[in-house]
Amino acid sequence: MNEQEIERLARRELLLKLAAAGALGAGGILGLVRDALAAGNLPATPGFRRLKGPVGVDNTRASIGLNIKMGQTVMTGEGGEAVYIIGPDAFLQREKTKITFEDNAGVQVMRIITGKVLSVFGRSRDKAAARNLQLVTPTATIGIRGTGCYIEAEEASTYFCLCYGEAEVTPKGDPKQKETIKTQHHDHPITIGAAGSKMMAPAAVINHTDAELILLENAVGRWPPFYGQGGKSY
Repeated sequence: MNEQEIERLARRELLLKLAAAGALGAGGILGLVRDALAAGNLPATPGFRRLKGPVGVDNTRASIGLNIKMGQTVMTGEGGEAVYIIGPDAFLQREKTKITFEDNAGVQVMRIITGKVLSVFGRSRDKAAARNLQLVTPTATIGIRGTGCYIEAEEASTYFCLCYGEAEVTPKGDPKQKETIKTQHHDHPITIGAAGSKMMAPAAVINHTDAELILLENAVGRWPPFYGQGGKSY
């Protein structure tokens, strides 16, 4: 048995265990488990992979397989949820969330206007060159590398959990308070306010799970770095 077959079987066993435990049942995400099992160890195709409730792209209702292009906006209404893939990145967008994807002179920008999203990002294919990728919320600009993160964006504050990876967080209200964060497993969640002498404050891990991160990473043919290392699960 070669390494590829061993990994395919390991992924299948893990997804079946998570599904049986109900860890992936919230929001209808079990359908994506079925997709991942059917695909074996192959990355899922780009576009929407799972839809629940009202989900739209610009002025069009979203459909399975529809690709998201630069300059477009993905919106979920009340009770809505979407799982989709753009290139090496995968997203779980929760209800009442509005996100625009932009290409600004070679800088990829994910603008979270409002709402909640769990994201996993792949690294550049050229190992010598980092991806130029920014997450923008009403109160912060976040530069990231190969990373998993969860964001809740509101007008007056942003919740940001760097689940693993590296990020440079810059409060819009005072860029001098910029901070570089490196984590391995939800080590340093924060809130970023719109104003104040100290805009970034420690926070708890909320509203996202390791099971969801595993599923998103598997959808693009990867494992999260914490997988198989033991320790506390979220």
